Amino acid sequence: MTIRELTEQNEKQFLSESAQLSSNTRGRKVYEEPCSLRTEFQRDRDRILHSKSFRRLKHKTQVFLAPEDDHYRTRLTHTLEVAQIARTVARALRLNEDLTEAIALGHDLGHTPFGHAGERALDEIIPGGFHHFEQSARVCEFVEKNFKGLNLTNEVLDGIRNHTRGVLPNTLEGQIVRIADKIAYMNHDIDDAVRGNVISENDIDFDIKAYLGIGKGNRINKFVTNLIENSDKHLIKFDDECQKHFDTLHSWLYANVYLNPVAKKEESKVFGIIEGLFKYFNENPERLPLEYMVDVDRDGKTVAIADYIAGMTDHYAITVYSNIYIPKSW
Repeated sequence: MTIRELTEQNEKQFLSESAQLSSNTRGRKVYEEPCSLRTEFQRDRDRILHSKSFRRLKHKTQVFLAPEDDHYRTRLTHTLEVAQIARTVARALRLNEDLTEAIALGHDLGHTPFGHAGERALDEIIPGGFHHFEQSARVCEFVEKNFKGLNLTNEVLDGIRNHTRGVLPNTLEGQIVRIADKIAYMNHDIDDAVRGNVISENDIDFDIKAYLGIGKGNRINKFVTNLIENSDKHLIKFDDECQKHFDTLHSWLYANVYLNPVAKKEESKVFGIIEGLFKYFNENPERLPLEYMVDVDRDGKTVAIADYIAGMTDHYAITVYSNIYIPKSW
């Protein structure tokens, strides 16, 4: 018996009947011989972790653009926090941690530079719109590995594609990541906003603090505990009271942080950069990196430009824009 087969046997013995077993995966688009050491979901996790798109997340904005403090979250640290929360829930419910972690690590691979400001800019510019959750799945299916894709399993791709909007993921593990994503960003964005003097903990509504407690750790613990206690074999969920406070905190966060003039003061510049980059490459598609010609031939110029811009880090986008539009000294 190989190590992989032993792991699959342990899953059958110890995981919940509602868990997605590695041995029961719906497979990959292109068949691959099984690994002797790792289950299929472990292989997916490793492929995501070693991808270039994953490494670039460390230089992509979460909420605050170009922060000077070292301790603000980036898209990478957000992803790691989501994975930690999701794995805690999966372990407690005896669901598949490897599948949960793979989805969590891959859920934002397609996110734009400059956070959601960059996403909104591309969404306005690209015909048919742009959504990071769809782009994350596209990165895994096609863009990564020089447009060969990562050839991930159906379950991981489903969890990545459906982690934000639309239909629920087909697995409970995917549902966990969908909620863990919000738990993570709601709490670390409050933490970052307090660090940036955008808000203070005292600004949070009294009813929210009375129910969830004060501070990031207490809020996360309350949400995670409630999720574990109230989920069933069909749905990952809070009870009604916790869901009400979860929604209230989410709405409060939008009104007081995401729409706060201090947090948004640089966003108009983001639209200018993204629009300028798209305009230039739309008029000069031959200036795209050579590897993107495969993209142009397959899906057209507009999609190739969107793939290129969405894959940029904040710094790289600014550099490319500067090289195009700002005269160099001589």
